[in-house]
Amino acid sequence: MRKISFAANNFYHIYNRGVDKRLIFLDSEDLLRFLKIMKIFNVTEPIGSVYEYSFKELGSSAPKLVNFVAYCLNQNHFHFILEPLIENGIQKFMHRLSTGYTNYFNEKYKRSGSLFQGSYKAIHINTNDYLLHVSAYVNLNDKVHRERNKEWMKKFPFSSFLEYKSKEIKNQICEKVIILEQFRSSQEYEKFALSSLKDILRRRENEKEFKTLLLE
Repeated sequence: MRKISFAANNFYHIYNRGVDKRLIFLDSEDLLRFLKIMKIFNVTEPIGSVYEYSFKELGSSAPKLVNFVAYCLNQNHFHFILEPLIENGIQKFMHRLSTGYTNYFNEKYKRSGSLFQGSYKAIHINTNDYLLHVSAYVNLNDKVHRERNKEWMKKFPFSSFLEYKSKEIKNQICEKVIILEQFRSSQEYEKFALSSLKDILRRRENEKEFKTLLLE
């Protein structure tokens, strides 16, 4: 039973990984399918499957379940920052995402059962300062974990950091105003995020050293 309660106009760090730490993206088709599901399943109206959606005319003005603030897709896990726009918006969206992508993945790779490791994890982001730092953590999550993502992943928008750096990126997913309005420019935010990343990596190294000392 999840203990956290979701409320509109609040922000939440959502994450999950493949069951048994398995890879959830094996090629570019998988990654693009997940990105597509992130966009087209994020509407209040029932849409059925991705195939059924292609025959609907919901358009970009269709009411959304959640706002994406940031995301990062790594080979075996993902991170989102979400803002629910309606009651149970996050729950409905994450159910659609998990079910839709698992069905696609299992059919493609001739497997059955759960793809993700239980229910997704959720943390309430309860201060603005925390929001800014979590946005850096999520946008640069591949670097936080020093992920060795495949070269093919780097050819696609697996992280929203590109959206934050440039307005020229097509088919943007994120609502970035809540973050970028607090900086004079996207370049200033980029500097902040990279500086925050250094602090995160330094803390991780210190924690590793501390654990090593305890074992000696």
